[in-house]
Amino acid sequence: MTSSSVPSAPLTPPAPITSDDYAARMARASRAAADAGLAGLVVTPGPDLGWLCGYRPTAETERLTALLLAPDREPLLLVPTLEKPDAQRAVGAGAVRISGWTDGEDPYRAVGGLLGDVKGRYGVSDNAWALHLLGLQRTFPDSGYSAFTEVLPMLRAVKDAHEVERLAAAGAAADATFEEIAQVRFAGRRESEVAADLAASLLRNGHSQVDFTVVGSGPNGASPHHEAGERVIEEGDMVVLDFGGLKDGYGSDTTRTVHVGEPTAEERKVHDVVREAQQAGFEAVRPGVACQEIDRVARQVIKEAGYGEYFIHRTGHGIGVTTHEPPYMVEGEHLPLVPGMCFSIEPGIYLPGRFGVRIEDIVVCTESGGRRLNNTARELRVVA
Repeated sequence: MTSSSVPSAPLTPPAPITSDDYAARMARASRAAADAGLAGLVVTPGPDLGWLCGYRPTAETERLTALLLAPDREPLLLVPTLEKPDAQRAVGAGAVRISGWTDGEDPYRAVGGLLGDVKGRYGVSDNAWALHLLGLQRTFPDSGYSAFTEVLPMLRAVKDAHEVERLAAAGAAADATFEEIAQVRFAGRRESEVAADLAASLLRNGHSQVDFTVVGSGPNGASPHHEAGERVIEEGDMVVLDFGGLKDGYGSDTTRTVHVGEPTAEERKVHDVVREAQQAGFEAVRPGVACQEIDRVARQVIKEAGYGEYFIHRTGHGIGVTTHEPPYMVEGEHLPLVPGMCFSIEPGIYLPGRFGVRIEDIVVCTESGGRRLNNTARELRVVA
């Protein structure tokens, strides 16, 4: 990317997440399991495991690793013995008892050895391998399992102050990335080249991981999840830029739509409708409002403008240690907003074969309403 006068986002390290923080999370999860009528939780490698106890195996393998949480029991982490030293180095290791199993042993029997009589229904992390879930069901026929998203949709949905701080920092880094990309040349360059610029800028602004860089120019912008390709961006194109990743373990996700050269009256109108819909969704944020209401409010603006059939996705999704997680701002989601919930508001209009427009901010629900974690201008930006 060419250099610019826009400063990079500040790289001040966030407050560390401590062993006590992980202990509190596991205790909260155990209480939530009991309140949901579950016998306990089985958490395998993935975002839930990292969030609960701080252990993130370097590779997910066929060997069972599981955090076992049950009411009135200390947290237990079962790991392959050869990986036990790594588990013991995790920040949250002091808050959990770590037990190893060796090759040749039955790891599912080891679960029973730690938990005792394995009966009843357990919550299991969404991305648990079928291999392990079937092994538990076979070994303990009196047990049943439900996905976290079904039985504990709020487990990671409400963020504490430390998490909001990290999400805000990730949002600021994404904002700095947009300000940088808005100054580079678009016309005559491939979408893939601009996407590479976005990825480099996210890393330069403190991200450790880039998850996506959508660059949808002209008719490609009418595909919400278009993968940047070899199309050459032309003068007169509308270009949808949707990008994000992880910074200090927490996600960013923002979308702005720019125009190469002066837009037409119709293009400005469509962009204004989307901006008004995004603003309406933001203004509807307050504690107690059902998630679906954010979708309804934003969708109504687009419908009244005559573009209802061209808004083809939900209005938003939760964000945290992953860029997509519950809650979802979609019709049928009756969960009420709670202070600390963080989610996107991203309405769009997609005109097939012509162009698309989307505007997205991450928003946190507070006691008094919504707080944006993305703060770049939402007006249509003209680029070269």
